[in-house]
Amino acid sequence: MAAFGGEAGTFSEEAWARNAAAYETIRTMPFNAELAAGTLAPERFRHYIVQDAHYLIGFGRALSLAAAKAPDPDGIVLFSRAAQDAIVVERALHGGFFRDYGIGPDAFAATPLTPACDHYVAWLTATAYAEPFETVCAALLPCFWIYAEVGTDILARARPDNPYRAWIDTYAGEEFATAVAAMIAATDRAAEEASPTIRARMHRAFAHATRLEWLFWDSAYREAGWPL
Repeated sequence: MAAFGGEAGTFSEEAWARNAAAYETIRTMPFNAELAAGTLAPERFRHYIVQDAHYLIGFGRALSLAAAKAPDPDGIVLFSRAAQDAIVVERALHGGFFRDYGIGPDAFAATPLTPACDHYVAWLTATAYAEPFETVCAALLPCFWIYAEVGTDILARARPDNPYRAWIDTYAGEEFATAVAAMIAATDRAAEEASPTIRARMHRAFAHATRLEWLFWDSAYREAGWPL
């Protein structure tokens, strides 16, 4: 059971159990193993941080669409605040690394989304538009949950002078953990009244988003771009 999981028998517990092997692959993949060791090549992290900044714009839009579909005021507030944090709070983290790497606004804007980033953003946006609220929750949850789990895991084995300490501290931090717990709870509440058909769609969305999390980090490690 993951540290951030919901109660026994909930959608979140079931979804995490179904995707536990995928998470273990993500936790131990070269990008995260080398990030924890502090040996990840700066070029690979630079590639990642630029694409992540592009991704968060799309992620913020998808969260805003989830807020519009939320069935109650609390849900509207939760997802609206999450959209704001995705743009404002995490952009501040990226800003520090952008300064370190000499990446200005023009250079960022001129860098296209990679195939992995483009697919993830397009899929999330399409899901947020076309799917019911319950499925949208499940599609958005892995980005929160997996980052919290990876951040906590890396913090436990990272050396104190790790050059990526700001990234680690953000995703292993108490503030982010609180936000993740709220998203897990919201998804579980949405699943409580879901029909078996909708619940199955939720599981498919959660699994696909988990695969895309792996693809995003793997793409950054390979510094992958468009082949033509």
